[in-house]
Amino acid sequence: GPRLRKLMRGHDAVMNALPYYFNYPVAKAAVAMGLHGADLGGNTEIVQKQKTLHAAAQQKRVSIIPDCGLAPGMVNIIAAEGIRRVGDAESVKIFVGGLPQKPEPPLNYQIVYSLEGALDYYTTPSWVLREGRAQRVDALSELEDVDFPSPVGTLEAFHTGGGISTMPWAYQGKVRTMEYKTLRYPGHAAIMRPIREMGLLSLDPVKMKGMEIVPRDAFIAAVSPQLTKPNGRDLVALRVEVQGRTGKRVAWQLLDYFDEATGISAMMRTTGYSLAITGVMQVDGRIGSAGVYTPDEAVPFQAYVDDLQQRGVEIRQVS
Repeated sequence: GPRLRKLMRGHDAVMNALPYYFNYPVAKAAVAMGLHGADLGGNTEIVQKQKTLHAAAQQKRVSIIPDCGLAPGMVNIIAAEGIRRVGDAESVKIFVGGLPQKPEPPLNYQIVYSLEGALDYYTTPSWVLREGRAQRVDALSELEDVDFPSPVGTLEAFHTGGGISTMPWAYQGKVRTMEYKTLRYPGHAAIMRPIREMGLLSLDPVKMKGMEIVPRDAFIAAVSPQLTKPNGRDLVALRVEVQGRTGKRVAWQLLDYFDEATGISAMMRTTGYSLAITGVMQVDGRIGSAGVYTPDEAVPFQAYVDDLQQRGVEIRQVS
């Protein structure tokens, strides 16, 4: 609204870390005021709506880049670089998880950003590419093990929604297989699947003792105290693997940890720094194209990796 536009006046760019449902109006206001804009994304439908601002952003000579966090965001930039390097890409596999450094049963999990958001990913089908075509698969499905260096060790990976945003449509017909999976400590999915199947994560109200309650709201209220660890230290694990049709393969890995010196969590570092770097690139001209673009379309890979390295976040090429 008018108040937001007044706040934007006199600035070069806006970096938006609000909940995803604010992303379109903030982007629209930024374009109207002639500012660059970047946000943390997280909702593919809203990103597609933001894309409708492309012509207006070009006219104003500004760029709008949604999905600039960890996943979507960092993983999209890495995956796009992998596709460029192998040439004719056969498969893209992306694994990401925010985890406690000291897991506690039964879920071996702590809230690292939003429990409501995590449960949304557990109940929303995931878009993938199979045989070059975009299709949906069930969340929490197709479990596999992924090995990381000690002390992290073996993690389990399963499908969740939203992590690669618009990439399945951007690469449809060009890449045969593309999928995103969330990483958790082993045993997590085996607990969460029956919880979901019993209806405890449903958004449909049920009657209880003459009242209507939403099962997911009750579940969040009941488990949040157990999963909130004020002194808990987190870590972020990431792996991106790209295989070409010729057999050429590239892969990158990240293990980032809670920063004891600053008190900044690994999830904050990998999400917030990613957004901040993108915003700086928009202003200093390293992202030069006007319009609305996703990170895989606009963010220069090596400059992005170098800027993360300067902040202590190291993306390592492992093959």
